[in-house]
Amino acid sequence: MSSELDRLIDIVAKLRAPDGCPWDREQTHKSILSCLLDESYEFFEAVDENKPHKMCEELGDLLLQVILHAQIAKDNKTFSIDDVARDISDKLIRRHPHVFGDTEVSSSREVLYNWEAIKKSEKGNEHRKYLVDDIPDALPALFRAEKMQRRVAKVGFDWKDIRPVLDKVEEEFSEFREALLEGNDAHAAEELGDIIFALVNVARHHNISAEEATRSTTYKFARRFRYIEDKFKELGKDISKASLEEMDVYWEESKGIVG
Repeated sequence: MSSELDRLIDIVAKLRAPDGCPWDREQTHKSILSCLLDESYEFFEAVDENKPHKMCEELGDLLLQVILHAQIAKDNKTFSIDDVARDISDKLIRRHPHVFGDTEVSSSREVLYNWEAIKKSEKGNEHRKYLVDDIPDALPALFRAEKMQRRVAKVGFDWKDIRPVLDKVEEEFSEFREALLEGNDAHAAEELGDIIFALVNVARHHNISAEEATRSTTYKFARRFRYIEDKFKELGKDISKASLEEMDVYWEESKGIVG
């Protein structure tokens, strides 16, 4: 273990010590759970922006969360950071028999197949009754949909050609349109979900992350709308009193300025 990593572990232990920081000492796994999620998304943003310095900083924040959770566990006498490191090291060796053993593979597909087979046989996973049981409900919806589709595709539940995948999108959109025209909002919501799920499948077939694509588009929308706000500020006008037509002029202009 590097000296800097040891230093960080010692710092966190000191913060949690009886003479340490009152705030850190009060924290539990549950109380700081949202911090782990926040830091994960901040790292996502740094990657999207392709800023190595920011990526390094955000990975540090994530590492802090891992070490803090491990220290809380150590204080509770349940496990330690050494247990965490040992378990993941053992898991990596166990699930890569083609590297650390004598198993031979010829493709990444075989690697993934072996990974799932080994994972299923491991202690703690025997209770999994269905293939999709261990996909967390708490995952972002688009990412969870893609993960579920990839999982069932491994056993052959997938179209081999993109055409029926695209046809499914058109079919679902037609049903969504029909539900809207009928004024049936509950049915429309269900069909909207089906459209999104079908679009995720299209993206997956082309190795596009629907989650990342949606996030990228949201960033783009934010950039363009900030441009509109700046323009109205420059003009000394209240944007809330502007017409859609006025805002749309700057929206179109923003495409060539901020992308």
